[in-house]
Amino acid sequence: MDVLRSISLFIAAAIAEIGGAWLVWQGVREHRGWIWIGAGVIALGIYGFVATLQSDANFGRILAAYGGVFVAGSLAWGMVVDGFKPDRYDVAGALICLVGVAVIMYSPRPA
Repeated sequence: MDVLRSISLFIAAAIAEIGGAWLVWQGVREHRGWIWIGAGVIALGIYGFVATLQSDANFGRILAAYGGVFVAGSLAWGMVVDGFKPDRYDVAGALICLVGVAVIMYSPRPA
């Protein structure tokens, strides 16, 4: 159950961070304005909070593992929201990152 909770938190964090960055991007690069930028900043703050809900107490471990989730999530976001079509190297890289997440977060450690 802890693994399922952890994965759920990583997904929630990815939605908040990637969504927030996308909103800022839209506000600045697509000239949609300060409302989009402000919404993005709020979403990025929510990401920071969600990351603290992981049960592991090590900031570095959580953020390192989240980096792999961010890589895969960013590609998925681009596919769903922007019509991005990843190539096989994008997919291979994302899978490698997710294996890294699993090793960092879910490997057995001495108590």
